[in-house]
Amino acid sequence: MISERLMGDATLHRDLEALSLSQRLVRTVSQKLKKKSHGGEGDEEDNVRGVSLRCLTLYGRGGGCKVGADTSEEYGDPGSRRRSSASEEGKVYTAICEETTVDCFSYGVKEKIWRKNCNRKALEPEESAQNSRMHVFLPDDILEMCLMRLPLTSLMNARLVCRKWRNLTTTSRFMQMRQDRLYQSPWLFVFGVVKDGYCSGEIHALDVSLNQWHRLDAEIIKGRFLFSIASIQDDIYIVGGCSSLTNYGKVDRSSFKTHKGVLVFSPLTKSWHKVASMKYARSTPVLGICEVSSDCLIGRNQHNRQERRFPRSRVGGVSDVYEDPHRLSVRRQLRNALEETDVSSLHNIKTYKSVKQKNIQSNAKDCKRFVLIAVGGLGSWDEPLDSGEIYDSVSNKWMEIQRLPIDFGIVCSGVVCNGMFYVYSETDKLAGYDIERGYWVGIQTCPFPPRVHEYYPKLISCNGRLFMLSVSWCEGDGQIGRRNKAVRKLWELDLMYLNWTEVSIHPDAPMDWNAAFVADRNLIFGVEMFKIFGQVLDFLTMCDVSDTGMNWSHISRNHATHQLDASSCMTKSMAVLHL
Repeated sequence: MISERLMGDATLHRDLEALSLSQRLVRTVSQKLKKKSHGGEGDEEDNVRGVSLRCLTLYGRGGGCKVGADTSEEYGDPGSRRRSSASEEGKVYTAICEETTVDCFSYGVKEKIWRKNCNRKALEPEESAQNSRMHVFLPDDILEMCLMRLPLTSLMNARLVCRKWRNLTTTSRFMQMRQDRLYQSPWLFVFGVVKDGYCSGEIHALDVSLNQWHRLDAEIIKGRFLFSIASIQDDIYIVGGCSSLTNYGKVDRSSFKTHKGVLVFSPLTKSWHKVASMKYARSTPVLGICEVSSDCLIGRNQHNRQERRFPRSRVGGVSDVYEDPHRLSVRRQLRNALEETDVSSLHNIKTYKSVKQKNIQSNAKDCKRFVLIAVGGLGSWDEPLDSGEIYDSVSNKWMEIQRLPIDFGIVCSGVVCNGMFYVYSETDKLAGYDIERGYWVGIQTCPFPPRVHEYYPKLISCNGRLFMLSVSWCEGDGQIGRRNKAVRKLWELDLMYLNWTEVSIHPDAPMDWNAAFVADRNLIFGVEMFKIFGQVLDFLTMCDVSDTGMNWSHISRNHATHQLDASSCMTKSMAVLHL
């Protein structure tokens, strides 16, 4: 019985093995038939490789599993394929799942890859069209018209784009076109600041249109203080000044050297160059600058009238007929003598003009001619000066001019208006220097504006109009215990009747006795610096004289003096340019 039972178990075991083998063969054949019936060209290639791209079949050996997928063709790496075939299934691996498969490109990944490739091919002509548009060049004249309308800050950035734009925007023709078509905006430049006890040479520039401050480093003026500046066209002239001999870079007047050199700064190109030095060293000279005609013979006029001191005078509101007859006859004799001198030297003048006129006209075509006048200031021994010099931009030479009278006093302010260089003294006297004729004229106005003597007046010129800023006491409104206060007023001089008229009042209290005021076109700019509660504050104001109200407005507050010393209030100077 036992042997028969063992033989029956062995037979049953063989039958089960045969049945499993037959089931395996049937399953393999059925799969092949299914693939043949539903297969295509893409599936036949995948069958050659052994695994379909649509799904991943799970295999196991020794309790593990394997994910087989041939995705190397999609990523361009045919050398790293994983090959597996149905024929190897029975030899090497044992199927864990009979009919279950996992889709390796679920959620439409295969369709996304196919669409991405199609979109890439479709975008190729668009990218090529965009690249072709990038290489379209504008004509130079149209490019100039676009670039000249840019503000200065944007124009400086545009010069960094390419060499062509830089060469195109740095020519004199381009800058002249930009200036003639009034595409410029005012810029304020503050010089002479002191930082950490040293004259750092920093220049603070304010773009008024954008209200943005910029800081420029100027090593060439480092250590120099108490110089004067004047602006013309696109350049700023730095004249004279002092520098300490013992403590270099510090504002120390115990042992110092007075300079007579003149430097020129061009903000557009950020370049410096030197011009001819003055004949005398000066600190804080009073400057005046203006354009002159090309046929103006400045050298001859200065030579003929160098020793004459105030041959003429003007009195406000009084005609020559009602003056002293003796003074009138003397003045007429002097006038006749001057005319005879001019007639006797007329022959020599014509010869001189015929030789030099061609050179002057040729130079005038390329650049405008201007003169710079320096009057007063302090000399090498800190003594006040009453002499003056004039600089000609064409000849690049300085020439002495007629001296101021001894009783005129120390010059504290000056400006050029309508070809006349007006100067104001600390003794409240006004004089004018005729640049073309080369002599001084004493001007008596009635009355002079009242002022506080600790604050010196400032002369300003705007479009042929002469103004003066002075500090005076304003009377109270009658209330008991009300104290008078000091205010800064703007006065205008009638050049025909020589009368001063009050036109505006500055809104800020006059805290800075050395406030700087400059003007350009219709605008007057002022900067005040003062130290209060241990901190240096600054206020920049602007007034439009073309407006009927002539109201002042603040354009900047406490932006340039955060790290400056209190001595900057004494050494500062300001210039304005339209760039």
